[in-house]
Amino acid sequence: MSYADARRPGSEERRISPVFWVLLAILGTSGWAVWTGYGTASFGVFLFVVAGWMVSLCLHEYAHARTALHGGDITVGAKGYLTLNPFKYANAVLSFVLPVVFVILGGIGLPGGAVFIERHRIHGRLKHSLISAAGPLVNLLCAVLLLVPVGAGWLDDLPASIAVNGYPVSSFAAALSFLGLLQVSAALLNLLPIPGLDGYGIVEPWLSLKTRRAVQPFAPYGLMAVFVVLWQSQVNQWFFGLVHDILGLFGVQDGFAEAGQYLFRFWTH
Repeated sequence: MSYADARRPGSEERRISPVFWVLLAILGTSGWAVWTGYGTASFGVFLFVVAGWMVSLCLHEYAHARTALHGGDITVGAKGYLTLNPFKYANAVLSFVLPVVFVILGGIGLPGGAVFIERHRIHGRLKHSLISAAGPLVNLLCAVLLLVPVGAGWLDDLPASIAVNGYPVSSFAAALSFLGLLQVSAALLNLLPIPGLDGYGIVEPWLSLKTRRAVQPFAPYGLMAVFVVLWQSQVNQWFFGLVHDILGLFGVQDGFAEAGQYLFRFWTH
């Protein structure tokens, strides 16, 4: 049987997975709870941030797959990459479990493993670079959507439940700020030209074959290397100083994201 014979109907390949709908339901329900002050604010923020982070990871990987489809890799549909189902990706642990663990341990928005793209089907270095760039661009778009309402003051009239620099701040604004911080950090880290990250995938097509072969053995360790380096206090402070400067460009005040992270870590208080 040929590959074309084995392909599923196009509508089935693109049908949104029930898993993704569940994530959206958790995101919407927890967001409503935090918005209205229903239940425990900290646990609501935890659910909202985790669900929102996982939704953004699904969209990140979907962007890679969708761009690859238009670039020439017609196999992404049959692999389930267009269904937004996290269990269909090449490595669910790298793509979702580890990024969530990184958020819980250190509030770091590290990206996960990418979908498996059959690169030999794609011709043209620019197409390869665009496929790698698609994921971080989704994180940047998510950051804009999350941070603009906070910086514009659209949430200032919501019931407040936490104080930042002596001023009351709504839990929902704090949660959006922290989730936006994760998106900004994920975009910045993922754009680093380090093997295993999308930043390297952007520049790799433009490197010589000799250089690519020399770097290839280090690709599996790039993600963990970044996490280890970020665990160093000086690097961590410099990096998050940059992230907060970017949040400031959106008008998000200092302390909003920290307040969101404080609520997120409900087990510490």
